[in-house]
Amino acid sequence: MNLQEINSTISKIKNKVYSPIYFLMGEETYYIDLISNILENSILNDNEKEFNQAILYGKDSSVDEIISYCKRYPMMSEYQMIIVKEAQDLSRTIEKFSEYMLNPLLSTILVVNYKYKTLDKRKKLFKNIQKFGIVLDCKKIYENKVSDWIINQLKQENYTINLKACQMLVDYLGNDLNKINNQLKKIRIICSNELEISPQNIQDHIGINKDYNIFELRSAIGSKNTTKALTISSYFTSNSKQYPIQMILSSLFNYFIQVFQYHSLSDKSDNNVSSNLGVNRFFVKDYVQASRLYSMKKISLIISLIKNSDLKTKGVGGSNSNDKDVLRQLIIEIMN
Repeated sequence: MNLQEINSTISKIKNKVYSPIYFLMGEETYYIDLISNILENSILNDNEKEFNQAILYGKDSSVDEIISYCKRYPMMSEYQMIIVKEAQDLSRTIEKFSEYMLNPLLSTILVVNYKYKTLDKRKKLFKNIQKFGIVLDCKKIYENKVSDWIINQLKQENYTINLKACQMLVDYLGNDLNKINNQLKKIRIICSNELEISPQNIQDHIGINKDYNIFELRSAIGSKNTTKALTISSYFTSNSKQYPIQMILSSLFNYFIQVFQYHSLSDKSDNNVSSNLGVNRFFVKDYVQASRLYSMKKISLIISLIKNSDLKTKGVGGSNSNDKDVLRQLIIEIMN
C-alpha cells in the first residue's frame, strides 16, 4: 500500500484542493471508507447536501444512470457530490465510465468505492481517470508493518502503546485495519485518562489474555520454556473459538521463518534485523536468543513439523487427532 499517496490525498482534501474524480479501489477497505467519508463530510455543508449530494449503490444503479447524475450542475453550491458505494457490483460494465472520465464536469466530485477489486491498468478507464482524477489502489498492509501503523494511529490522538500490548493486537487481529481501528476507538474512549495503553488494558477491554496469547506462546517456545508453552497451548485449545489452531500454526510458522532469516543475515545489528524481519527493535533480542537455541537445520525440521500438524488438523492421511493433542505434540517435538 502506498501510504504516502493516501496521506497526500487526504491532506489535499483537508486543504480544499479537490479532484473531480476519486476512484478508490482494492482490498483494504479501511482507507476506501476513510477517504470517502472525509470527502462526504468536508466539501458540502448540510444545506448544500440536500440538493447537491447523491449516494448511489452499484447493485441498484447502472453506469449510465450514474453518469447522468454526474452531468448535472450544482444548485446554490460550488460543487455537487456523487458517491457510488459498493461499485464493485458494476465490475462487468465499469469500463463504460471511460468517456466521462476523459471529460468530467469539474463542478461534480465523483467518488467511486470499488472494494475488493482493482481496475486493469492496461485499459482505457484507468488511463482516462488519471488525466483529471485520482486512482488509489488500497492494498492490504503487510502484517510486519501493522505495529508501526497502530503506533502512528495512536500518536495522532496523543496516545502511546506498550510494545507488548501492540504485538498482542497484531497477533490477534492480523492486518485487518477496520477491526484494529474499531478496537483502538474503544480503547481510546475507555482509557481516556491514560497516556499509555498497557497489556492489562488490552486484556480488560478487548479480551486478549495478557499471559495466554500468541505472543507469549512464541516467546515461551523461543526461550525453550516448555512448561509455559504447554500451559498456554492448553489454554488455547480450551478456547478454540478465540484461538483457532490454524491461526496458531500460521503464527508459529511465520515466527520460525523469521528466526531462520535471522540466521541468514550477515549484518545482525538491531536496525538491520528489525528492517529485514519486520519486527520492532525492542524484540530483536528475542530472535537473538531463539537463534542460539534453534539452528537452521533444526528450524527446517520444525517447519516440516508445523506443516504436518496442519495436515493432521485437516484429517489428511486418515488422522483423527484432536487439536489439543496435535498442538501439544507439536510443541514437545519443537522443544525436544
